[in-house]
Amino acid sequence: MDNRALIRAFRLTAQLLELHEENPFKIRAYEGTVNALEQLTVPVADIERHGLPDRTGLSKTAAAKVAELLDTGSFEELTRLLAATPPGVVELLKIKGIGPKKIRSLWKELGIESAEQLRVAAQNNEVSKLKGFGQKTQQAILEALEFTDQSRGKLLYPQAEALAEDLQNRLAATAGIGQATVVGEVRRRLETIETITLVAATTQPAAAHQLLKSLDGLTPDPRRSGPLAWRGTATESGVKVEVLLTSPTEYTNEVLLHSAAAAHLNEVVTEEARSGQPNTLRHWLKREQFSSEQALYERAGLQYVEPELREGLGELALARAGKLPRLLEDQDLRGSLHNHSTYSDGSHSLREMATFLQGQGYEYLGICDHSQAAHYANGLPPERVRQQQQEIDELNRELAPFRIFKGIESDILSDGSLDYPPAVLETFDFIVASVHSNLKMDEQKATTRVLRAIENPYTTMLGHPTGRLLLRREGYPLNHKAVIDACAQHNVIIEINANPWRLDLDWRWVHYALDKGVQLSINPDAHHTNGYADMRYGVLMGRKGGLTKDMTFNAKSAAEVAEYFARRKAAIKPPLEFKDSLFG
Repeated sequence: MDNRALIRAFRLTAQLLELHEENPFKIRAYEGTVNALEQLTVPVADIERHGLPDRTGLSKTAAAKVAELLDTGSFEELTRLLAATPPGVVELLKIKGIGPKKIRSLWKELGIESAEQLRVAAQNNEVSKLKGFGQKTQQAILEALEFTDQSRGKLLYPQAEALAEDLQNRLAATAGIGQATVVGEVRRRLETIETITLVAATTQPAAAHQLLKSLDGLTPDPRRSGPLAWRGTATESGVKVEVLLTSPTEYTNEVLLHSAAAAHLNEVVTEEARSGQPNTLRHWLKREQFSSEQALYERAGLQYVEPELREGLGELALARAGKLPRLLEDQDLRGSLHNHSTYSDGSHSLREMATFLQGQGYEYLGICDHSQAAHYANGLPPERVRQQQQEIDELNRELAPFRIFKGIESDILSDGSLDYPPAVLETFDFIVASVHSNLKMDEQKATTRVLRAIENPYTTMLGHPTGRLLLRREGYPLNHKAVIDACAQHNVIIEINANPWRLDLDWRWVHYALDKGVQLSINPDAHHTNGYADMRYGVLMGRKGGLTKDMTFNAKSAAEVAEYFARRKAAIKPPLEFKDSLFG
């Protein structure tokens, strides 16, 4: 049981306590345990049980519950609360935007104990009549239920990748299986995964079936399976799993066949097909057996196409002309921009965030705590901005040549203006402008709002452009072309927010941004030192859209970034008020 599972269990306990209207002090205690666990960087399961209080900072009571959870899978209070709550009501707690208090009203006053009962009640206009609900809340519930239905049986990329790699390792260690490769949606690096697919080379398919039959956490689907294909689901998430069994001689062909979208395999790859010569990759795969994927592309007269590009979106034309770019790689990144510290809602101090990143070999950190409008995230009023900037100056002297850039994640307000007056905005090295509130605008209003922020001369970078949370919440509707065009006109960088829940800018718009000359930045939006690792997922999404090192802003050196920020600031006319008058 990893730290995330522990956090989920304690958060659920706090929610259930609130649902049952139990002692508020106890609720806050559990929320405090959640906060404490979120700040830990070491796997709690690896700590000796008697050392939990000292190593984690948890109280002895909380540490005892953690130990019980690690050893038994639950603890007494959680077990009691779950026994007192219908399973369907517990599931309702997962629906975005409906808190425990509202779920209690639905449960106790309308007798709702499942998502389907809630849907029927909302459709019959029964929910809006409850105190504290109304028509808007009822409609929001229906939309949340629809989004939850669409997300069921899907996983975020990192979750699917971990499950797929675990299964790959188990298969590879099974007698009679020579090789096993993760293919399909995971190998193509899609942001959400519906089916985890593997191809395994074997002369003993029965051995693979026996292994898969014995694994906990997998539910077989005999109707969809056969001698050379095991199909089923991952029991906990419901995501589909399939393992395709093939002979060693056909292995490479099967791997490539299942590592590309149909549009990629079926696109004509020769301008004038000679008599009898295959003219698509699928035809080549049917005609010859290949020893490597590179050999197939070479045989077809093409530059090798990386798996994440195999979507049938023009990559084969570039491959035919030898014009596929060298894609961005993890090691190309030289710094991390858009990160949070304990000044706002982060888990680690400014010093901890900086020294951790420095220890990973990076050259710079961009700190972007929340601006003052984000009260829920402990946004910084001007006096705390000044305090943070003074600490940054001190740390820069101490940590040189490592550099901390003074940034802020400035809320884009409802009218498109940036949080803070110009006198405060002028004090930052760079500004990430992001929307966090009033997410229900229509496309025209939402786009106009973002365009106005892009036109603001203090906006350096546009943060998570749509505000989406994958599998949790749809983003606000935007005219992407208009937004990207405006960023090109005003020289505004767009981030690919690398948090696996966001991955926003969507990879499908990366190519258009590159065509318009817009630089992209792989930003982890890290609230914890562990969050820096998310940059990998941003790189994967950038690669999927064709992103190169040259067009990646945080592939620049610290000196280049400093020069860029200074040049942009110098081009802004100084405000009438100056920082000293605002800061005192």
